[in-house]
Amino acid sequence: MSTQSALLKVMSDAARKAARGLNRDFGELAELQVAKKAPADFVSAADLKAEQTIFEMLTKARPGYGFLGEERGMIEGTDKTHTWIVDPLDGTTNFLHAIPHFAINIALQREGAVVAAVTFNPVSNELFWAEKGKGAFVNDKRLRVAARTRMDEAVLATGIPFLGHGQHATFLKELHQVSQRVAGVRRFGSAALDLAWVAAGRYDAYWERDLKAWDIGAGILLVTEAGGRVTDCDGEERVLERGSVCAGNLELQPQLLERLRQAR
Repeated sequence: MSTQSALLKVMSDAARKAARGLNRDFGELAELQVAKKAPADFVSAADLKAEQTIFEMLTKARPGYGFLGEERGMIEGTDKTHTWIVDPLDGTTNFLHAIPHFAINIALQREGAVVAAVTFNPVSNELFWAEKGKGAFVNDKRLRVAARTRMDEAVLATGIPFLGHGQHATFLKELHQVSQRVAGVRRFGSAALDLAWVAAGRYDAYWERDLKAWDIGAGILLVTEAGGRVTDCDGEERVLERGSVCAGNLELQPQLLERLRQAR
């Protein structure tokens, strides 16, 4: 059954409303690119505007919940058991370059565990959503992780460290271990969509380091509710705190972990 609960509806409505502004800005940005103007300020304004929209809608619907957003940081709520974790624009660099691959990420954490998740790609109009114990969906279709069991048939996703960000030497060792054993490795530039696509069975597995809670909060639940497994890159459970992620189906995720261990 793919009927959303009241909670998921609140999250989905907030994502869709923020997306309307992002879509407008994205269209303008594509024009700006041609004019060779510096669009970085334009993007940070789009980010802030989207987060403000989400913050207002979620706070109105669930007063008292805490809010952890990429733009505004942590806002303590009167309800200490619930925290929204929000990335209003995951894939900012894509957005900045008029590449149509980015997402809005909203997760709800209850007593330390993510219990509801929405990842929305405004360009493709794909709304990925999940609630703990109730499965994962894209729009109204049930999601299942891929059924492949062999690394040589698998397509994996990752993130490549960039300027001033991440462990380049570690990444190159890991890529060397992984890439010679798989059918392909992709880098599309949005951790939120990488995890959503693992849940949808498009990617067989995904790993990345140096991430923030708002990049991966929603995706962790999407993958597990689609029948997959998520740990950090060392096989530990504290993914949000550690900021590294290794996700995939029950067969390939341990195989990927082993390859990452070999890279050390």
